[in-house]
Amino acid sequence: MGAGTSIRCGNHWGEETAQVLRRDSWRMDCLRAAAGLGLHDWYLAAGFVRYAVWDHLHGKEARTPLNDIDLVFYDSANLARATEEEIDRRLRSVVPEAPWEVRNQARMHRKHGDPPYADAGDAIAHWVEIPTCVGVRLQGDELVFAAPFGLEHNWSLQVEPNPRRCPPAAVYNGRIRDKQWTALWPNLRITWL
Repeated sequence: MGAGTSIRCGNHWGEETAQVLRRDSWRMDCLRAAAGLGLHDWYLAAGFVRYAVWDHLHGKEARTPLNDIDLVFYDSANLARATEEEIDRRLRSVVPEAPWEVRNQARMHRKHGDPPYADAGDAIAHWVEIPTCVGVRLQGDELVFAAPFGLEHNWSLQVEPNPRRCPPAAVYNGRIRDKQWTALWPNLRITWL
């Protein structure tokens, strides 16, 4: 893994996060569907993990609906959008109610004006907020996390801008307001720019 940090369940925060995810049968169905694709370097990322932890810490019985499920993968040999569309179609055939959004991170650096990413974990390391920079994949029976800033940020309920991204205030603050995070999870501690 490039700039990302791979965390296996033996890590304290990995174990805690894995327990939360394993208790959610729908999330586990999504992970099994993604694992069944046979992609080499992939994660279900951002809100898929972040929302699960924040819901748990807020004692929510019902899952906060996801706007999308980011399946990120890295394949520099095939940058065709048609591949993403085919993966999306396959995922929807297994878990049709899931709002899949599939993106090959080998091409996404262009959208953000970054140098090419080394792998999916490196791409995740460049997202806007620290708690968003997290992904999980199912490898056999094990959950493996990409968490360049660690998983403890999600458990701390602290939201800070990614120092690798240095997002403009309008982008960072706008995302938090538009996603209504403080209304959904009032115990979050937001560092505003």
